[in-house]
Amino acid sequence: MNISKIREIREDKDLSQSDIAKLLKTTQQQYSKYELGIRSIPLEKLDILADYYDTSIDYLVGRTDERKPYKKSILK
Repeated sequence: MNISKIREIREDKDLSQSDIAKLLKTTQQQYSKYELGIRSIPLEKLDILADYYDTSIDYLVGRTDERKPYKKSILK
């Protein structure tokens, strides 16, 4: 998985790995492994990051270069 976007967006916001680790309720060391691609990021943590950065999970994992989040629709 190409996870370079999670580092890029964190650095764009001038946040440390420790800042984001606290948000995700994990350690800085664990979060570092996510950025390095050593460990996969659980979906629930990607969801938290997408909401925090106001973007989509697809952007965070490199599936799109569109930073804006998708429009939320209500299923009927």
